Amino acid sequence: MKLALLAATVLVTANVAAQNYPARPIRLIVPFPPGGNIDITARAIAPGLTDLLGQTIVVDNRAGASGIIGTDLVAKSNPDGYTLVLASSGTVTVAPSLYTKMPYDSVKDLSAIILLSYVPIVLVVNPNLPVKSVKDFIALGKSRPGKMTMSSPGSGTTNQLAGELFQMETGTKFLHVPYKGAGPALIDLMGGQVDMLFDQLSASSNYIKIGKLRALVVAGEQRNAVIPEVPTMTESGLKNCDAGTFTALMGPARLPREIINRLNTAGNKTLALAATRDRFSAVGAAILSGSPAELDAHLKQELAKWTRVAKAANIKLD
Repeated sequence: MKLALLAATVLVTANVAAQNYPARPIRLIVPFPPGGNIDITARAIAPGLTDLLGQTIVVDNRAGASGIIGTDLVAKSNPDGYTLVLASSGTVTVAPSLYTKMPYDSVKDLSAIILLSYVPIVLVVNPNLPVKSVKDFIALGKSRPGKMTMSSPGSGTTNQLAGELFQMETGTKFLHVPYKGAGPALIDLMGGQVDMLFDQLSASSNYIKIGKLRALVVAGEQRNAVIPEVPTMTESGLKNCDAGTFTALMGPARLPREIINRLNTAGNKTLALAATRDRFSAVGAAILSGSPAELDAHLKQELAKWTRVAKAANIKLD
């Protein structure tokens, strides 16, 4: 009798908390260092969400293990809606397809809230590399098997898998150099310590525009308005090399439906704001939006896709 009464009391308390949500600031975990695509996305949506929810969205960078540490922190957090994660392809679809042991299950341990954006991968090189086109780049790579260095924000990231896919399709072989985040990888690329990076356009676009990086090819069938002079993978005859990063707002499993719906509504409204759309457009990101169910379906589809790619490339990480 006492246990039943206690359970009922807990349920009522949880329902009241959900109805009054949010009553304090919300922590949005970015599982990567500042400066990369995921961090840019979080800071693009934070102002709109803050205004619509009436509580401050505190962006908290928790980098490590290719985004796994920060994502796992949210997966194991209290499902009260006050700890969320800026999820991405790398953390919820690519890493689970590569690592033999994952601390969380993307489908079972996280709650889908809303799809946010999609950013194509762009191949960028140091301007001193003696290539002007992707054709020249492939020829150079084939002449230096295993010697050209490919940086990435870390092992198991979308960037690495995009690079591995490129090597499979073009017959090139690069030396992978993993970093702790996109920011450090970009800095060393611009400094000449590494040769290339398969990067999210949102993170590299400004450096491309000012000439610190040279973009050779961008994913997609149509050219991107941010770098219209750069040909697409499809144009370049690399139809099977397309890759990109989606971002999404997610929370821990068992997040109350009322909170998910509240966040989804605020998220869709935030993405519709002119200020938000301008921020995404400036870095070449396409806005997605939609329902929690649409995110859930997209997540499962992407998981299946990258699992097939990882198996074909024989890539497994411990």
